[in-house]
Formats: sequence, C-alpha cells, structure tokens
Amino acid sequence: MTLPSNVTTGTWTLDNSHSEIGFTVRHAGISKVRGQFTEAEATLELAEHLADSKVNATIQTGSFDSGDVNRDGHVKGEDFFDVEKFPEINFVSRHIKANGDSFDLVGDLTIKGVTKEVAIETEFNGDAVDPFGNTRAGLSGETTISRKEFGLTWNAVLEAGGVLVSDKVVINLELAFIAPAA
Repeated sequence: MTLPSNVTTGTWTLDNSHSEIGFTVRHAGISKVRGQFTEAEATLELAEHLADSKVNATIQTGSFDSGDVNRDGHVKGEDFFDVEKFPEINFVSRHIKANGDSFDLVGDLTIKGVTKEVAIETEFNGDAVDPFGNTRAGLSGETTISRKEFGLTWNAVLEAGGVLVSDKVVINLELAFIAPAA
C-alpha cells in the first residue's frame, strides 16, 4: 500500500498531551475498570510504502492512573507492574499490513521484561493542520492481551467463585502524531 502523495514521510512524534494509552480489565467478573498511562514517547517512521513504516513506543509504568490512589499504588507495586524494577513498557513494530479500511500494526510488546508479539488493529482517523502550522494525524488502535503471559499473575479468588481480576486486558489507543517539520 503506497501512501497518498499529500502525506508527509519521515519521523512523526507522539503528541502525548492529545493522546491516550489506556486499557480495560474486568473486575470481580461484574464490572470493567479502566486505566491509562499518562507519560509516553513514540515515533512513527512513515515511509512511502506503509509496509516499510515503523513504530517505536516507550511508556512509563509509574504514570499509571486509574482514578483510585489505592488501586494505583497496588498496580504500580510488585504484584503487578513493579515500577521500581520495570519502569517502562516498550513496543517495537515488526510490520504493518493493510486490513480493509484499517491496518494491523504487528510488533513486540514488552511488559515486566517479557516480550510477546501482538497485533494492534489500527484505524487512521485523518489529518489536519493546527492553528500553529503543525500537521497532525490521528490513529485509534485496540488489541487484547493475556496479562498472565506478561508475568502479571496476581489475583484473588472470590468467595462465590471466579477471580478478582480478569486475565484478558483490552488495550485502547487514541493517538495524535505531529509530522516532521518541512
């Protein structure tokens, strides 16, 4: 897939203040809890052919925020992210392939020192020039992972059966990138 001629190739950078890296996990089998990481850096090396493009991202685990101070402390601790020992989550793309109106961003996700290949179903939301002359592009993405596969195994058995925290975690991305200066 070749990019349209009006799309700027080169290194696009994540606009962290206009992006959200979040996730959803089922709690006690009856509700969903959402959280996000507020500090991240990413680059999109946009090539003329989409398949030749690359994404590199680093997320600070200590920036985890679910809106509940007690839960955040637990998740940042040794039972989950162990932010002192593992301060970053990393993603390095392997390839990008068209998938109808969307594309699959396939790469290596590293959490807590464990690396697994994931495919993120991604949509291009368009581009625009902001009032300051910067060209921006928006992307949305989603993938589901098993937290146990990444060493996030803490759980508690419920009295009525089942567990407190689901193994399945849905990662949701709403990303804004800024084009390289012309």
